Amino acid sequence: MIQEKIDVLAFGAHADDVEIGMAGSIRKWTTSERNVVICDLTKAELSSNGTVETRLQEALTAAKKLGVMERVNLQLPDRGLFLKDEYIRQIAGLIRKFRPTLVFAPFPEDRHPDHGHCAELVKEAFFSAGIRKYETSGDYAAHKARNLFYYFINSQPPPDFVIDISKFMDYKLAALQAYRTQFLPGESGVQTPLTEGYLERIEARERIYGLEAGVTFAEGFKTDRPILINQNIFGEEL
Repeated sequence: MIQEKIDVLAFGAHADDVEIGMAGSIRKWTTSERNVVICDLTKAELSSNGTVETRLQEALTAAKKLGVMERVNLQLPDRGLFLKDEYIRQIAGLIRKFRPTLVFAPFPEDRHPDHGHCAELVKEAFFSAGIRKYETSGDYAAHKARNLFYYFINSQPPPDFVIDISKFMDYKLAALQAYRTQFLPGESGVQTPLTEGYLERIEARERIYGLEAGVTFAEGFKTDRPILINQNIFGEEL
């Protein structure tokens, strides 16, 4: 079976998770002609505002603004992202299909349990995808991605590394603003943490990370293992 080879595969529990954490970095990479795929695990069917249909359209609009190669949805149950073997195999199969250099998932320590569960599932799948005898759907060959990194959604811990997105912060905000039902629902929506100055807080967070790194805006990430300083995060010599 034909397998693709991409640079980045970014997972989120819901559409908008990836954009909150790393939309600036994604646009920076796609501008440099790197291939990025986003995978949303659920349809966010339990969200307080919007519908499954509007959320899907917003997700596609945001992806287009960021220049991603493809956006997929595994349609796992919202608020049901438990550590199940069938879910791990689906995610591992996707990793094998796209053969990414890097995999991204939400930082596990987050106020929303789905984000932590997403991280657990992706971490399991990241490892299992590289085991030759591990079976997944799609009949794809085993693939060991170079690294698994974690982006931040609601949390703001000290990052292990940051990426300068000073030239791409406007793209990040534009991608987030595509989710009008979540961040700008108007009179028809209900109040949630996302409607109460959330975009301003995200912008402030990236400004703080940028300040600490000596740039205007930066996105922070965590890693399970050290990064060699003679290589960039794609493993290429500097």
